[in-house]
Amino acid sequence: MYLVQIASECAPVAKVGGLGDVVFGLSRELEIRGNSVEIILPKYDCLRYDQIYGLQLTFQDLWVPWHNGAIHCSVYFGFVHGRKCFFLEPHSEHHFFHRRVFYGQHDDDQRFAFFCKAALEFMLQSGKHPDVIHCHDWQTGLVPVLLYEIYQHAGMRHPRVCYTLHNLQHQGLTGEHILRATGLNRHAHFFHPDRLQDNFNHAALNLMKGGIVYANFVTTVSPRYAWEILNTSHNFGLGHTLYVHRAKLGGILNGVDYEVWNPEIDRHLPRPYSLNHLDAKYENKHALRQRFWLQDAYKPIVCYIGRLDHQKGVPLITHALHYCLQHGTQFVLLGTSPNGGIGHHFWRLKQLYNDNPDCHLELSFNEELSHLVYAGAEMIIVPSLFEPCGLTQMIALKYGTVPIVRATGGLADTVFDANYADRPYHERNGFVFNDYNNTGIESALHRAIGLWYAYPQYFRELTLNGMHYDFSWNHPGQHYLNIYEYIRDK
Repeated sequence: MYLVQIASECAPVAKVGGLGDVVFGLSRELEIRGNSVEIILPKYDCLRYDQIYGLQLTFQDLWVPWHNGAIHCSVYFGFVHGRKCFFLEPHSEHHFFHRRVFYGQHDDDQRFAFFCKAALEFMLQSGKHPDVIHCHDWQTGLVPVLLYEIYQHAGMRHPRVCYTLHNLQHQGLTGEHILRATGLNRHAHFFHPDRLQDNFNHAALNLMKGGIVYANFVTTVSPRYAWEILNTSHNFGLGHTLYVHRAKLGGILNGVDYEVWNPEIDRHLPRPYSLNHLDAKYENKHALRQRFWLQDAYKPIVCYIGRLDHQKGVPLITHALHYCLQHGTQFVLLGTSPNGGIGHHFWRLKQLYNDNPDCHLELSFNEELSHLVYAGAEMIIVPSLFEPCGLTQMIALKYGTVPIVRATGGLADTVFDANYADRPYHERNGFVFNDYNNTGIESALHRAIGLWYAYPQYFRELTLNGMHYDFSWNHPGQHYLNIYEYIRDK
């Protein structure tokens, strides 16, 4: 099958969160299974160009219709760790992708609407007619709209669209200027509750809603999250739209790329280890303590790795930090915040605990360093308010680091409580709490820390249980192929 992924991220060249990992990991799995896969990305000026092999100009004169004229673009091709990637570079006074950042600009709606238009124009002009176009999140929500309203009438009748929702918190609200810019000029047609009109702000267009309405199939990144967005406020106002289109909605758990996240072959670790050689994990614990100037004491290390924002449970991360230090553990945090207020909060905590030999807050994000934190800690907290999938807990399981999570989204699909799960003991792999409050996370931490001290052999069994799980792209890859086959034949 010939497949094209259109996305705003692809690890490791353009990565802000899990979206980048998904685009790379899924593409790699689909290629392993014998499919032809190409990825189309913006040519940001902040790409990791050192991760692109053989970057070269491949399509010089791409003119993309925009407003009443056209914007001249160049298209580059290169390999990203074996993946075939095309990078779109517009030459215009707007400098859409020359901002030194991926997101967070006042005109993000225009930047990514243009990217959608340019991606389809490139496919049309270069004669690309894939079986399936797979696009991701609000940034590419206009792809199926443009395909079925404009480009199928220009000859692109073959492709079908799979649209994946990674996080419904960000939906791409915009105004009618996007219709004028992209050539979707029938305002009354698109400002309609059955199409792109936002469900609550009737003067706004919702790009994610457009993707849901026009795509042939819509997936989200875990089965539990698919249920939550249909039945709880986690849909952020898109509940009615999702209900109307529920027949084409499904949840597929993301995978982890075990070529990157695997303690047996991890080149970032001072000492690799495996299920059968778990004791070597403690050499990484020693290296982590040396790196962060922690005392060498008979204590477990609890860690947090990831973005510091509202979704991730900042109040509970903060409470867990205090609780852990008061109850015989060391605490390590690796992460940064896009929010100035939250960032300032953690800088104050860093100053408060700067001289504490059991605590270190690393307020930056360094992916290479995160490998050592996963390997060196015994436990990891993921106390999210909501979590569509979450890769953190799945990576931690592979590294023998026991997750302590809130029962939401993909966390509930992957972590099964040591004491209370409705599963056999050999399938239990962590600690789970339900209530989003201090008492909830305390209950889970109390059980986890208590088990480490009082019953180390049982804690080790829990660690090994987690390492046995297979959260590779093998199973989700097949699920996506089943969907592609289903919509291709429609």
